[in-house]
Amino acid sequence: MSPAAPEPLLTGLHIHPVKSMAIRTLSRSAVLARGLQDDRSWVVVDSEGDLVSAREFPALFSVEADTPITSPGLQAPLRLRSSGRPDLLVEIPNAPRSSVTMFGQALAGTEAAPEVQQWLRTTLGRSDLRLLWCHDPQGRSLNPTYAAPQDHTAYADGYPLTLATDSSLAQLNEWITQGAIERGEPTPAPLGMERFRPNLVVSGTSPFEEELWQRVRIGDVSFRVTHPSGRCVMTTVDPRTLERGKEPIRTLARHRRSGSKVIFAMNLIPEGEGILTLGDAVVPERA
Repeated sequence: MSPAAPEPLLTGLHIHPVKSMAIRTLSRSAVLARGLQDDRSWVVVDSEGDLVSAREFPALFSVEADTPITSPGLQAPLRLRSSGRPDLLVEIPNAPRSSVTMFGQALAGTEAAPEVQQWLRTTLGRSDLRLLWCHDPQGRSLNPTYAAPQDHTAYADGYPLTLATDSSLAQLNEWITQGAIERGEPTPAPLGMERFRPNLVVSGTSPFEEELWQRVRIGDVSFRVTHPSGRCVMTTVDPRTLERGKEPIRTLARHRRSGSKVIFAMNLIPEGEGILTLGDAVVPERA
């Protein structure tokens, strides 16, 4: 008799208080209608209000942004930290609304204090950067093809959460290795899950099984699984060294293409609020 297949479990919880800055890992997190608490509540824009992300400016990866959720005992809503620079405590701003443009969508935010902007510009070496806080996540509607009118989020790319599985990453790394062998290239080190910056990581599934899910319950919280997440060149940047390569986009384009997009991980919308804890059971409902 063969051993029973492992039950899917939640094995990773991640948030990014400032979009595109360093990943913060949790053992427990509150789920709100907008996504995980404190996830992508702040955003960096340029002088015109256009999103500045690690897609085109990988140096953002080098800044750590923490909140009392990620750093218990922190006595400020946000702390910015970068090697060789003094830490900066950031308060929730009280200022006129500023425009934010993300992927062509017109949004809004509240600009942080002048000393915050100066710290950011000096640290990252760009005089046009500004940090904004999402004062009203409910004001951002989602794509009606996949979302209900009440669904919303802050500065996530398009949906409140993303979910990836260890087995899918393992399969992707196997394909990358096979491709390198076929091309006569050195075998690369496996890519880590941080390349894809998912909020939730699940173990105990078959590769890409998550693409068949319609809903999923994790612990006591249920989510709608909308569609696969399109991936961009940001995944080709090593978040530790900031070096850029061809993977995983080259291999995803060969094995995981949907129309004009390459895909990895799934977009989720919460159907309620609650608490997630590492080790929670993951119960999918397949389409």
